[in-house]
Amino acid sequence: MNATIATSIFAAFMVLTLALGLLAVRGGGRGKGKGGLAEWSVGGRSLGTVFIWVLMAGESYTSFSYLGAAGWGYNFGAPVLYVLAYMSCGYAIGFVVGPMLWSYARRHGLVGITDLVAHRYGRRWLGTAVAILATVCLLPYIQLQITGMGVVVTTISYGAISLNWAYFIGFAVTTLFVVVSGLRGSAWVSVLKDVLVIATLAFLAVYVPQHYFGGYGPFLDRIVAEKPQWLTFPGHHSGGLDQGWFITTSLLNSLTVVIFPTTVAGYLGARSADALRRNAVLLPFYNVLLFVPMLLGMAALFVVPGLTGADSNLALFKLVVDSLPAWLVGVTGVAAALSSIVPMAVFMLVIGAMWGRSVLGAVPRLANRQKLWSQVVVVVAGALALLLTYTAPNTLVRLSLISYEGMAQLVPMILLGLVWRRLTLYGAVAGLAVGLVVVCGLVFTEHDPVGGMNAGIVALAVNLVVALAVTWLGPRPVDDRPDSEVLASDLDTEEDGPGAGGAPEVSPSPAK
Repeated sequence: MNATIATSIFAAFMVLTLALGLLAVRGGGRGKGKGGLAEWSVGGRSLGTVFIWVLMAGESYTSFSYLGAAGWGYNFGAPVLYVLAYMSCGYAIGFVVGPMLWSYARRHGLVGITDLVAHRYGRRWLGTAVAILATVCLLPYIQLQITGMGVVVTTISYGAISLNWAYFIGFAVTTLFVVVSGLRGSAWVSVLKDVLVIATLAFLAVYVPQHYFGGYGPFLDRIVAEKPQWLTFPGHHSGGLDQGWFITTSLLNSLTVVIFPTTVAGYLGARSADALRRNAVLLPFYNVLLFVPMLLGMAALFVVPGLTGADSNLALFKLVVDSLPAWLVGVTGVAAALSSIVPMAVFMLVIGAMWGRSVLGAVPRLANRQKLWSQVVVVVAGALALLLTYTAPNTLVRLSLISYEGMAQLVPMILLGLVWRRLTLYGAVAGLAVGLVVVCGLVFTEHDPVGGMNAGIVALAVNLVVALAVTWLGPRPVDDRPDSEVLASDLDTEEDGPGAGGAPEVSPSPAK
């Protein structure tokens, strides 16, 4: 009976999710430029403050928030706070970077980071190379969300739905609505997700300490008395995640998150630069919710002790299934499942847009069907992640070790390149290549952290040194374009221009 109730609630909300995706298409409006790649991939650059807020909050609040954050709290304690630190710092950086990237992309009709680098350095092949790198780094995140949703669905159904079927449900629902509705559909579903996330976590924040400990006072007293190592760095058996790792990881991730392909997609979907500035101010308030799964993970230490390995990620849901009625288990599971679906949808959409625009779209015979090829790639990328989840999950798990640290190596090429004209193509590419080699070498030889620091920040430092050295000492390709064509600025807040609204989409130029 419990399984039937919880699964029925879950199924009803999945139907509602698909309905919202279809309604989002109708809400996109009609007119010149509607229905093209810009409308599908960046919402026609028309999303206001509310939709941008829920969309970008949806990207940051994933299945990790329900599973991984609770699991880290359960296993390690204090080191999990790096998530709060880097997100808050990233929003502060995004207050400046977001409007800058939005303005640059709108002015030149660009729809993603591959377009940005191709236009900045005047080389279309560079956009293709970045698309391949970003795909390698993003595929593990799709697999992570598929896995996370599978675990949630199996748990809330009391085992009635197997993991394999749960994986497929997550893939099918996400692929269907993102192919049809694009970024706008993700924003609409994010509204539903955020209502459920806020409601369920607010309830659990009060209910669990009261139910199991008699309130927050006794709960916190017990942690201090019995588990003090969870409250200080380097945490409980964390393997060296101390203050140095915390600082360097927070710095690296806060720089990376503002140029992460899914974040940039959110930026470019905004109606105006001011919407992004307001969003950067409002988003940190959403981070307060992350304290809930972290604390509940530590509460599970006393209620369900002895969880090891992947089972520790179920710490929060063990509490939920153990003590709540089936209908509340179902609602909580839906909130967690949507926290997988929304970011998974954006990851798949971004991969599709990058390939449809900068890889397949670079082939002359295919260039006039960029949206179609993007939608095809969405299905292929999702199916590949699903297939590897079934057959070789460790392949993507290994790649996930370098996903964020690998994407961090694009920071000089994008951020420095868009504000400093002298950074050359050769310098940016050389820095990126060396940074990737260093980070792969350190991570795959299990030297992360290295010297107490995040391996990615070490690789980024080497990347920057190489980029500057090659720029100053190496060849300087001729680029006769004016600064206004090459560099970015956040001062351009007009609503007209080549990339605004329904204006025609253009390819990065010159294409070489």
